[in-house]
Amino acid sequence: MAKKLEFPKNFLWGGATAASQIEGAYDVDGKSLSILEMIPFMELKDRKDLSATRKLTKQDLLDSIENKKGLHYPKRYGIDFYHRYKEDIALFKEAGLKIFRMSVAWGRIFPNGDEKEQNQKGLEFYRNVFKECKAQGLEVMVTINHFDTPFPIMQNYGGWKNRKVIDMYFKYAKVLIDEFNEYVKYWLPFNEINLAVLISAFFVEDKSGNKTTFEKINESYQDLHHQFIAQTKVVEYAKKFKNIQVGCMVANSTTYALDCNPVNVFENQQKELMKKLFYYDVMIKGEYPWYSIKYFEDNNIKILKEPGDDQLLKNNPVEFITFSYYMSSTIAKEEGELTEGNLMKLGKNPFLEATEWGWQIDPIGLRYTLNQLWDRYHVPLFISENGIGMLEKLNNKNTVEDDYRIDYLARHFEQMSLAIKDGVNLFGYTMWTPIDVVSAGSNEMSKRYGLIYVDYDDYHKGTGNRFKKKSFNWFKKFMNTSEI
Repeated sequence: MAKKLEFPKNFLWGGATAASQIEGAYDVDGKSLSILEMIPFMELKDRKDLSATRKLTKQDLLDSIENKKGLHYPKRYGIDFYHRYKEDIALFKEAGLKIFRMSVAWGRIFPNGDEKEQNQKGLEFYRNVFKECKAQGLEVMVTINHFDTPFPIMQNYGGWKNRKVIDMYFKYAKVLIDEFNEYVKYWLPFNEINLAVLISAFFVEDKSGNKTTFEKINESYQDLHHQFIAQTKVVEYAKKFKNIQVGCMVANSTTYALDCNPVNVFENQQKELMKKLFYYDVMIKGEYPWYSIKYFEDNNIKILKEPGDDQLLKNNPVEFITFSYYMSSTIAKEEGELTEGNLMKLGKNPFLEATEWGWQIDPIGLRYTLNQLWDRYHVPLFISENGIGMLEKLNNKNTVEDDYRIDYLARHFEQMSLAIKDGVNLFGYTMWTPIDVVSAGSNEMSKRYGLIYVDYDDYHKGTGNRFKKKSFNWFKKFMNTSEI
């Protein structure tokens, strides 16, 4: 029997993408390569173990510029949204989306980061995309930097550890706001700002000089501080415009104690502070919380600040919270069985099922998360990423019978509705993603999230044609009926 869910009349239902995963056209109209476009596709023996994709030397990155080894770099090709955006936006509208969350490729606007003038060809492309969204009646939410910092900035300035990058980023962000404020109401300075620390660490060589590593998190807090300051500058600048709002975006790491052992309960409480709440606290409360200061002292982490940094943080909190929610995990003092998560290994929960990639499915955890964030911060909430990636192929009817995706979405939508009844101010949701894209973590097309199937394989072979999955029609019906 169908169940009718209740949502506010003006609730923003939509879909989310990232420039590096959809656009392609990596060498068109003056664009530079981004750091994400330097990572080649690597076939995995075990889909639950992505460690093979996390070992690149500095020389590997340099060789990838000219592709000396003849490797395939999926994010350079995406799904060719650059040339097919009108077709895709029309499909989004047909599915019933009311808002499209997308990102701008920094390297299309300032290819090297330090140019005096912006690249007009890049601005022209995004203006056309925004005009098309407006013509189709879609609101737009823009992520200014979705992990894809131009590689020349990494190569010539060392990335976000260099304070000069703040000024480069702010110049870029100001251009976007000046040019597109009439089209874009909602702005996110950074995608999953807590994972940006991990991304930065990926491109830092360890002392042996042999490999990059995800474990050098502590050395990346300086990078993070510079991103916090860059974000406050965007918030401050946006105050000039009455029609736009600036929020934050965090990869929400929802965790539970593995069991009711008080040792594990306390361990979970402590881990949750620095792994999740720290980021929200800085961006919403406007200061480094007491527990982070103690953590830095205990771990000999020194963050270099300039005069005025603390005041910038205090004076420019974000106006709303967005977060990604795919899974939950467990924490224990003595680490137990692990499974894959969003760019990192996570504690396995014996009560949850998981996807083929080991991502644990926990719809109730979304309601738990919404209540937790609303109780702690009391600012409007928006779920900016949520979805399920699966292996899929077209059947003989040119569709995909993805009942598992329908079930996944329906169960999460129900928990969102219940959270709103709880009193949470949740004003929108953008699924990851309305259309198949190159996976951020595994760098493949095989891991498909979309309501729309894109005919490319992991090596970009195929027609690129779009096909509606069963979930497309289900979502379209849900938009009209609110029934699951």
